[in-house]
Amino acid sequence: MIAAEIYRNSTYGEFHPLRIPRVSTVIDLSRALGWLPPEQYVASPRARAKALTAWHTPEYIAALKTAEREGAVSEEVRMRHGLGTFSNPVFAEMFRRPATAAGASILAGEMLAGPGIVYSPASGTHHGMPDRANGFCYLNDPVLAILSLRARGLRRIAYIDIDAHHPDGVEHAFAFDNDVLMISIHEERRWPFTGLLEDRGGGEVWNLPVQRGFDDSGMAAALEELILPRVQAFRPVAVVLQCGADAVEEDPLSRMACSNRAHWAVVSALSAMTDRFLVTGGGGYNPWSVGRLWTGVWATLAGHEIPERLPPEGEAVLRALEWRGSVRGRQPPSHWYTTLRDEQRAGPLQDDVRSRLRALTARAAVWV
Repeated sequence: MIAAEIYRNSTYGEFHPLRIPRVSTVIDLSRALGWLPPEQYVASPRARAKALTAWHTPEYIAALKTAEREGAVSEEVRMRHGLGTFSNPVFAEMFRRPATAAGASILAGEMLAGPGIVYSPASGTHHGMPDRANGFCYLNDPVLAILSLRARGLRRIAYIDIDAHHPDGVEHAFAFDNDVLMISIHEERRWPFTGLLEDRGGGEVWNLPVQRGFDDSGMAAALEELILPRVQAFRPVAVVLQCGADAVEEDPLSRMACSNRAHWAVVSALSAMTDRFLVTGGGGYNPWSVGRLWTGVWATLAGHEIPERLPPEGEAVLRALEWRGSVRGRQPPSHWYTTLRDEQRAGPLQDDVRSRLRALTARAAVWV
């Protein structure tokens, strides 16, 4: 696992969805369960400006650093680079924090020059654009991870994204690149309102927009009928999975209804298909569901058995969390404190999922 302490006390602001602890919970919970010995923890480096300009413009990186140093932006910078908005506010670590996540992704590319598995829960900021912040994302570390893998001589990369929001920044980078397979499962009619079923770029782009209520049955069908066949046919040398936690039922910024088991099933299936595997975090705005899901991702990757009930040390980590100003405004249910594993959330396969998977399967047949 690659992570850092910068996330423990850093926040986008009192009223921002990313005011909650996320990465620190994964670190603390994994350690409480005995799953994160020192030899499996790597402190994330902070990416230097030169490394970030592998995709981002020098002007944008300079503006981001200046905004952090001065604690304010001009109207011109706000309009040009998307800094100082509600979604992408000025805050104390607004360069150092995303540059640390980007450093983790770049380092992951270096570590995966040879076979291995790397987990970076702070990474996964898939909306960032070359010259502007976008959708809570100041940098686009999945793009930088893929470019880092490329710099190691690894050409064919599969990028799979199961965040509730479409990875518009990653698609912007690679939509016309035949050496990158991009698959996204995301909620339709939700920001950024991209990723239509028919969008395909000029390369291997496969979007599956889904309706509210998409649950474990839908994710299982998407895994078996879209993700695994496309990855197998593409034969990548490395796989990057963005494992955003906002597709679960408890998240306030989507209306999808998966359990964390659905995400873990995707992690497990893909890990069996590659010997170079990078898993990142992403969205997720309920501190308990994010911490539980992402800690379970680490258990899945590292081969740890998830207990039916957490030991007192693990439960203490979850009971210490707070969610001031929660849009849900209710007392957390007891299982958010005592377990990692959600109950299965499976129902009849939605008609739209069935028909869209058929459409994508038909497109794949024509493609071949």
